[in-house]
Amino acid sequence: MPSASSVPAAPPRPSGSTPLLSAVPDVAPEPSTRLLLLLLLAAALLPRLVLMPFNENYYGDAVARTELAERWANEPHLITSYGDGAYQFGPLHLYVVGAALKVVEDKALAGRLVSLLFGVLSVVPLFSLTRRLFDWRAAVGACLAFSVWGMHLQMSTTAASEAMSLFFMLWVFALIAEGLDDNRMGPFFGAALVLNLACAVRYDAWLFMPLLSLALLFWGEDRVAAITRAVGFGLLCLPFPLLWMQGNEMAHGDPFFPIHAVEQFHADWTREGVARVGEWRYRLESLGFWPGVALLTLSPGVALLGMAGMWRSWRERKDTRWLMLAALVPAAYFTFRAVVLLDFQPLGRFTVTELAVLLPFVVPGLELVRGAGARRAVAAVCAVLAVAVPLAMGLYTFRADGRWQDSLRPVSPTSTNPVPLMQVARFLKEEVAPKGGAAVVDQDPSYMDLQLAFFSGLPDERLARVRWETFRKHLRLANPEYLVRFDNGSLARDPGVKLEGRTLTLDGVAYEEQDGFSAPLHVYRRR
Repeated sequence: MPSASSVPAAPPRPSGSTPLLSAVPDVAPEPSTRLLLLLLLAAALLPRLVLMPFNENYYGDAVARTELAERWANEPHLITSYGDGAYQFGPLHLYVVGAALKVVEDKALAGRLVSLLFGVLSVVPLFSLTRRLFDWRAAVGACLAFSVWGMHLQMSTTAASEAMSLFFMLWVFALIAEGLDDNRMGPFFGAALVLNLACAVRYDAWLFMPLLSLALLFWGEDRVAAITRAVGFGLLCLPFPLLWMQGNEMAHGDPFFPIHAVEQFHADWTREGVARVGEWRYRLESLGFWPGVALLTLSPGVALLGMAGMWRSWRERKDTRWLMLAALVPAAYFTFRAVVLLDFQPLGRFTVTELAVLLPFVVPGLELVRGAGARRAVAAVCAVLAVAVPLAMGLYTFRADGRWQDSLRPVSPTSTNPVPLMQVARFLKEEVAPKGGAAVVDQDPSYMDLQLAFFSGLPDERLARVRWETFRKHLRLANPEYLVRFDNGSLARDPGVKLEGRTLTLDGVAYEEQDGFSAPLHVYRRR
């Protein structure tokens, strides 16, 4: 990715700025960019490697994405629509995880390695972007803050798609910064092509096509150059979206069918949220969601410095406003939908790109502190918080269930499934799967049955999952000895099921509940 790391020999600094991360004056030679990048890549890799043995696929549809990627890897083909194997997801992530599954036998690990790769490599475009806008010291500060960003630590050690998507978006921003700085069209074309890749991963990237095109249209005083940039960039953004829309139009009669499916999920979640906490509390929580997630996951010090740096740069550096708008406009749009329209459920994972844009402005925000001693003290406090906050959150949520743990776990560095679920999963993997056994898995309204089946170690032919339309067929073929029921699951309401105390009868076959497991899961063994 040479273009993402290409930077001018003498990048501009904000007027009146003072070096913060070094006592070396500005006239001193800049350290080797290659050495800095190697050190920063190592700084990002280390905490992620520490978490790899402990984190589990949970949030971000990591399990569903891995299973869909496995299906594609077994029958490779060009995915052209929602119903062609991608469902509500973008196809590119499935391709890459599917390819990884061909190399890595452990399907729980393959997708996580993909995220680890893209998560660590995100340092390169972030460094390039920040160095172009400010200087190498600001770039080092941004990358160090990125390396301990709690929410990203989780995303780059689980098999969801955010780490890959953010890598592409940071590359897009770095190429646009290069094009504006060097006044060349090539980087804009490269940015548009990379944005195609981001759009093929996650649908929230689609918003950046018109947003960045408009930013390029109104950037600079040369109107002809601005129009040329904007039109060229906008047209080159279209190949994947148009092909994907055509495929969904032909398959489902709606070019935006996957996006509408995702929006339906959000509408349903919104109704559930309003019913749970009330309309006005829901609006109020949604109003503060973006800044709240920034303070919680980036840590208060890093988030506040980034916000202060944005405020300063908006006043003093008009050439950086396009990047700030890339963060502020999506945050305002989704906040408006959640607060006013009540048709969108804010999720931590939807804030990733916007929060990442805060990082280049951390050191400029620190420069607002007057006095070298005061700046060093603020920098030290913020550095301690940047490590302490995700560390404390990770320890608090690690393999622990409870109201607050469940609320914080989606943005915590550690990602672990509910303890009772993993207890049953380990039992199936260690006691049932090695003996060639089979199991019935109930359908859970919270989709925990997907997690259980994934971690059970049982292949599909030895699973009878109530969620499948072919449940009865698999039940006959697998002849399962064990059965797992969820509280509030669908199995108890099946016409062929009779539940009496500790005995469950399924299609005339009696199963007896086993001791040693905790609600909401119940394990039964055939008599």
